[in-house]
Amino acid sequence: MNQIVAIALGGAFGAVFRFLVSTGVYQWLGRGFPYGTLAVNILGSFLIGLMTEALILQKVAISQEYRAAILVGLFGSFTTFSTFSLETLYLLEQGNLQKASLNVVVSVLTCLIAVWIGLQSGRFLLSFAGGTIRWMGWVFPYGLVTANAIGAFIIGLVMAILFNKVDVVLEHKVAGIILLTGVFITLTGLYLILYLLENGHSVKAHLPAMLSVFFANTFICGTVLWIGLWLGRKL
Repeated sequence: MNQIVAIALGGAFGAVFRFLVSTGVYQWLGRGFPYGTLAVNILGSFLIGLMTEALILQKVAISQEYRAAILVGLFGSFTTFSTFSLETLYLLEQGNLQKASLNVVVSVLTCLIAVWIGLQSGRFLLSFAGGTIRWMGWVFPYGLVTANAIGAFIIGLVMAILFNKVDVVLEHKVAGIILLTGVFITLTGLYLILYLLENGHSVKAHLPAMLSVFFANTFICGTVLWIGLWLGRKL
Protein backbone atom coordinates (compact mmCIF):
# COMPACT_ATOMS: atom_id res chain seq x y z
CA MET A 1 0.00 0.00 0.00
CA ASN A 2 2.86 2.41 0.81
CA GLN A 3 4.32 1.80 -2.64
CA ILE A 4 0.97 2.55 -4.30
CA VAL A 5 0.67 5.81 -2.37
CA ALA A 6 4.24 6.75 -3.33
CA ILE A 7 3.54 6.07 -7.01
CA ALA A 8 0.34 8.11 -6.80
CA LEU A 9 2.18 11.09 -5.32
CA GLY A 10 4.97 10.85 -7.87
CA GLY A 11 2.42 10.54 -10.66
CA ALA A 12 0.61 13.66 -9.49
CA PHE A 13 3.80 15.74 -9.68
CA GLY A 14 4.78 14.22 -13.01
CA ALA A 15 1.40 14.87 -14.62
CA VAL A 16 1.34 18.50 -13.49
CA PHE A 17 4.93 19.09 -14.61
CA ARG A 18 4.18 17.47 -17.99
CA PHE A 19 1.18 19.75 -18.46
CA LEU A 20 3.21 22.86 -17.63
CA VAL A 21 6.14 21.93 -19.89
CA SER A 22 4.10 20.71 -22.87
CA THR A 23 1.67 23.65 -22.67
CA GLY A 24 4.55 26.11 -22.44
CA VAL A 25 6.31 24.57 -25.44
CA TYR A 26 3.11 24.66 -27.50
CA GLN A 27 2.54 28.33 -26.64
CA TRP A 28 6.14 29.00 -27.60
CA LEU A 29 6.42 27.01 -30.84
CA GLY A 30 2.77 26.60 -31.83
CA ARG A 31 0.74 23.46 -32.55
CA GLY A 32 1.79 22.87 -36.13
CA PHE A 33 3.83 19.91 -34.89
CA PRO A 34 3.69 17.90 -31.60
CA TYR A 35 6.57 19.88 -30.09
CA GLY A 36 5.23 19.74 -26.54
CA THR A 37 4.83 15.97 -26.41
CA LEU A 38 8.19 15.48 -28.10
CA ALA A 39 9.87 17.77 -25.54
CA VAL A 40 8.50 16.00 -22.47
CA ASN A 41 9.26 12.55 -23.91
CA ILE A 42 12.88 13.43 -24.73
CA LEU A 43 13.45 15.13 -21.38
CA GLY A 44 11.75 12.31 -19.48
CA SER A 45 13.72 9.66 -21.38
CA PHE A 46 17.04 11.23 -20.47
CA LEU A 47 16.08 11.65 -16.82
CA ILE A 48 14.72 8.12 -16.41
CA GLY A 49 17.94 6.75 -17.92
CA LEU A 50 20.06 8.83 -15.56
CA MET A 51 18.01 8.14 -12.45
CA THR A 52 17.64 4.42 -13.17
CA GLU A 53 21.39 4.08 -12.81
CA ALA A 54 21.48 6.35 -9.76
CA LEU A 55 18.53 4.74 -7.95
CA ILE A 56 18.61 1.09 -9.00
CA LEU A 57 22.36 0.45 -8.92
CA GLN A 58 22.70 1.93 -5.45
CA LYS A 59 20.22 -0.71 -4.18
CA VAL A 60 19.11 1.20 -1.12
CA ALA A 61 16.58 -1.23 0.33
CA ILE A 62 14.93 1.31 2.60
CA SER A 63 13.80 3.44 -0.34
CA GLN A 64 11.78 1.03 -2.49
CA GLU A 65 8.77 3.35 -2.30
CA TYR A 66 10.98 6.34 -3.10
CA ARG A 67 12.35 4.69 -6.24
CA ALA A 68 8.86 3.65 -7.34
CA ALA A 69 7.57 7.20 -6.83
CA ILE A 70 10.27 8.58 -9.15
CA LEU A 71 10.72 5.92 -11.82
CA VAL A 72 7.12 4.69 -12.08
CA GLY A 73 5.07 7.61 -10.78
CA LEU A 74 6.99 10.76 -11.69
CA PHE A 75 8.60 9.77 -15.00
CA GLY A 76 5.78 7.42 -15.97
CA SER A 77 3.27 10.26 -15.83
CA PHE A 78 5.68 12.90 -17.15
CA THR A 79 6.29 11.04 -20.41
CA THR A 80 3.37 10.00 -22.59
CA PHE A 81 3.24 7.40 -25.36
CA SER A 82 -0.55 7.61 -25.66
CA THR A 83 -0.53 11.34 -26.47
CA PHE A 84 2.26 10.77 -28.99
CA SER A 85 0.14 8.07 -30.67
CA LEU A 86 -3.00 10.24 -30.71
CA GLU A 87 -1.21 13.26 -32.14
CA THR A 88 0.40 11.11 -34.82
CA LEU A 89 -3.01 9.68 -35.77
CA TYR A 90 -4.48 13.19 -35.97
CA LEU A 91 -1.71 14.19 -38.36
CA LEU A 92 -2.52 11.18 -40.54
CA GLU A 93 -6.23 11.99 -40.53
CA GLN A 94 -5.42 15.56 -41.59
CA GLY A 95 -3.38 14.23 -44.51
CA ASN A 96 -0.04 15.35 -43.02
CA LEU A 97 1.77 12.12 -43.84
CA GLN A 98 5.17 13.82 -43.84
CA LYS A 99 4.68 15.35 -40.38
CA ALA A 100 3.25 12.10 -39.00
CA SER A 101 6.22 10.11 -40.29
CA LEU A 102 8.65 12.72 -39.01
CA ASN A 103 7.00 12.63 -35.58
CA VAL A 104 7.33 8.84 -35.36
CA VAL A 105 10.95 8.75 -36.52
CA VAL A 106 12.13 11.73 -34.48
CA SER A 107 10.28 10.67 -31.32
CA VAL A 108 11.52 7.08 -31.36
CA LEU A 109 15.12 7.88 -32.28
CA THR A 110 15.59 10.89 -30.03
CA CYS A 111 13.98 9.21 -27.03
CA LEU A 112 16.16 6.12 -27.46
CA ILE A 113 19.24 8.30 -27.76
CA ALA A 114 18.15 10.34 -24.71
CA VAL A 115 17.71 7.18 -22.60
CA TRP A 116 21.11 5.89 -23.75
CA ILE A 117 22.80 9.20 -22.87
CA GLY A 118 21.10 9.18 -19.48
CA LEU A 119 22.18 5.60 -18.76
CA GLN A 120 25.75 6.24 -19.86
CA SER A 121 25.91 9.41 -17.77
CA GLY A 122 24.69 7.54 -14.70
CA ARG A 123 27.13 4.68 -15.24
CA PHE A 124 30.00 7.12 -15.66
CA LEU A 125 29.12 8.98 -12.47
CA LEU A 126 29.02 5.74 -10.49
CA SER A 127 31.95 4.00 -12.17
CA PHE A 128 34.63 5.17 -9.72
CA ALA A 129 34.37 3.68 -6.23
CA GLY A 130 30.64 3.28 -6.61
CA GLY A 131 30.18 7.02 -6.92
CA THR A 132 31.45 7.74 -3.40
CA ILE A 133 34.46 9.45 -1.84
CA ARG A 134 35.58 7.98 1.49
CA TRP A 135 37.99 9.86 3.73
CA MET A 136 38.67 9.33 7.44
CA GLY A 137 35.32 7.69 8.04
CA TRP A 138 33.39 10.30 6.06
CA VAL A 139 31.44 9.31 2.97
CA PHE A 140 30.40 11.72 0.24
CA PRO A 141 28.21 10.21 -2.54
CA TYR A 142 29.44 12.49 -5.29
CA GLY A 143 27.76 10.41 -8.00
CA LEU A 144 24.29 10.91 -6.57
CA VAL A 145 24.93 14.57 -5.81
CA THR A 146 26.11 15.13 -9.39
CA ALA A 147 23.00 13.38 -10.75
CA ASN A 148 20.90 15.64 -8.52
CA ALA A 149 22.76 18.68 -9.84
CA ILE A 150 22.04 17.66 -13.44
CA GLY A 151 18.36 17.39 -12.61
CA ALA A 152 18.40 20.79 -10.90
CA PHE A 153 20.10 22.40 -13.89
CA ILE A 154 17.52 20.96 -16.30
CA ILE A 155 14.64 22.14 -14.10
CA GLY A 156 16.07 25.67 -13.91
CA LEU A 157 16.84 25.83 -17.64
CA VAL A 158 13.42 24.55 -18.73
CA MET A 159 11.53 26.81 -16.32
CA ALA A 160 13.46 29.91 -17.39
CA ILE A 161 12.96 29.23 -21.11
CA LEU A 162 9.24 28.62 -20.69
CA PHE A 163 8.77 31.69 -18.47
CA ASN A 164 10.50 33.78 -21.12
CA LYS A 165 8.30 32.48 -23.92
CA VAL A 166 4.97 32.21 -22.10
CA ASP A 167 3.05 35.03 -20.46
CA VAL A 168 2.98 34.06 -16.78
CA VAL A 169 2.21 36.32 -13.83
CA LEU A 170 5.35 37.14 -11.84
CA GLU A 171 3.84 35.79 -8.62
CA HIS A 172 3.18 32.46 -10.33
CA LYS A 173 6.74 32.34 -11.62
CA VAL A 174 8.15 32.88 -8.14
CA ALA A 175 5.75 30.38 -6.58
CA GLY A 176 6.59 27.77 -9.20
CA ILE A 177 10.34 28.18 -8.73
CA ILE A 178 10.07 28.00 -4.95
CA LEU A 179 7.77 24.96 -5.03
CA LEU A 180 9.82 22.94 -7.51
CA THR A 181 13.11 23.89 -5.84
CA GLY A 182 11.83 22.98 -2.40
CA VAL A 183 10.35 19.64 -3.47
CA PHE A 184 13.39 18.67 -5.53
CA ILE A 185 15.99 19.54 -2.90
CA THR A 186 13.97 17.89 -0.11
CA LEU A 187 13.50 14.63 -2.02
CA THR A 188 17.09 14.42 -3.25
CA GLY A 189 18.40 15.25 0.23
CA LEU A 190 16.17 12.56 1.72
CA TYR A 191 17.53 9.96 -0.66
CA LEU A 192 21.10 10.87 0.24
CA ILE A 193 20.29 10.41 3.94
CA LEU A 194 18.72 7.03 3.20
CA TYR A 195 21.80 6.06 1.20
CA LEU A 196 24.07 6.92 4.13
CA LEU A 197 21.85 4.99 6.55
CA GLU A 198 21.97 1.96 4.31
CA ASN A 199 25.78 2.17 4.18
CA GLY A 200 26.33 1.91 7.91
CA HIS A 201 25.84 5.48 9.09
CA SER A 202 23.60 6.21 12.05
CA VAL A 203 21.97 9.46 13.08
CA LYS A 204 23.48 9.19 16.56
CA ALA A 205 27.07 8.51 15.53
CA HIS A 206 27.32 10.28 12.16
CA LEU A 207 24.94 13.22 12.39
CA PRO A 208 27.57 15.86 11.40
CA ALA A 209 28.58 13.85 8.32
CA MET A 210 24.98 13.30 7.27
CA LEU A 211 24.10 16.97 7.72
CA SER A 212 27.20 17.94 5.75
CA VAL A 213 26.09 15.80 2.81
CA PHE A 214 22.53 17.15 3.01
CA PHE A 215 23.61 20.81 3.07
CA ALA A 216 26.25 20.25 0.39
CA ASN A 217 23.55 18.78 -1.86
CA THR A 218 21.27 21.72 -1.06
CA PHE A 219 23.98 24.27 -1.87
CA ILE A 220 25.13 22.54 -5.07
CA CYS A 221 21.62 21.93 -6.41
CA GLY A 222 20.52 25.46 -5.50
CA THR A 223 23.54 26.98 -7.23
CA VAL A 224 23.19 24.84 -10.36
CA LEU A 225 19.45 25.54 -10.54
CA TRP A 226 20.20 29.27 -10.40
CA ILE A 227 22.74 28.82 -13.24
CA GLY A 228 20.05 27.03 -15.25
CA LEU A 229 17.61 29.87 -14.61
CA TRP A 230 20.22 32.46 -15.60
CA LEU A 231 21.20 30.61 -18.77
CA GLY A 232 17.57 30.04 -19.72
CA ARG A 233 16.84 33.76 -19.52
CA LYS A 234 19.73 34.42 -21.90
CA LEU A 235 18.48 31.99 -24.56
